[in-house]
Amino acid sequence: MEKKISAVAIELLKEALCNIYWYKNNLKSFLNNCINDNSIINRPDWNGYKRQIVSDIVDDLCSNQEKYLGDIRRLIFEVTRMESFRHLEQLEDGKKKVERAKQAVSDLRRVVEDQAQKFKEEEEIKKKRLDNLHRIRSSQAVLSRLDDIKSNYFSLVTSKDYQKRGFELEKVLYDLFELFDLDPKASFRNTGEQIDGAFTLEGTDYLFEAKWRTHLSDASDLDSFTGKIKRKLDNTLGLFLSINGFSEDAVRIHSVGRSTILLMDGTDLMAVLENQIDFVSLIVRKRKYAAQTGNIYLKINEILIDD
Repeated sequence: MEKKISAVAIELLKEALCNIYWYKNNLKSFLNNCINDNSIINRPDWNGYKRQIVSDIVDDLCSNQEKYLGDIRRLIFEVTRMESFRHLEQLEDGKKKVERAKQAVSDLRRVVEDQAQKFKEEEEIKKKRLDNLHRIRSSQAVLSRLDDIKSNYFSLVTSKDYQKRGFELEKVLYDLFELFDLDPKASFRNTGEQIDGAFTLEGTDYLFEAKWRTHLSDASDLDSFTGKIKRKLDNTLGLFLSINGFSEDAVRIHSVGRSTILLMDGTDLMAVLENQIDFVSLIVRKRKYAAQTGNIYLKINEILIDD
């Protein structure tokens, strides 16, 4: 848990602290054993309401997570490992108080474990990306082929034959898919639908579509492509490349609900061609982010900064 504790976990920590001890002196003793800086514990007015005291202390810790991360983590650890609430059983309506305490601790434990699993998965993805990048950079044959593909792409940038440029872009992407062992399929037509290409990654089939226009791709472009995906098997996803990007409305509309497409722009493509990230890691990160947030348009600068 090197990254900051999530806001949801913080609120659940507050709720748990309010429920695991009924008497404020017991709560204060517990906090003194978990938090190194006693001034934070003594700062609130302990004659006030317990919920306000807890909120003030936790907010104080969270105002500087870099400094107090160890205290916050220790506090969360000690709360989530609590299993016995005999001190609450003796109180009036003790059974109900115990149930509330157990539920609050359980809720906190679940969120913290989910966050820890998310961090682990992100680190695994990061490691895989770096391993792939190292493997590519250590392979002269792959680097040489990547340079060839990049040169072919650059030759299209100044082309005025827009129809030919679009066709040649499909070939550039086919070569890129082939370089990364993605079993690419060239452009094909199926029951009247034009598909720019397809590839397979980690057992999932992706249909591919590319647009190179002077304007942003809009919601109608994504609507059309999504329709093609939905007419295929459930395990099919789509990758839509728009060299000049997408309108905000298109991204917003298609990031609602369960989307079946991922979005890629010219900046993403350049990052792959310039060997800042390998294509496989780019798609894995985009898919993971979309699954977690619903946002189908994770941009390359966010990926590289995060790494």
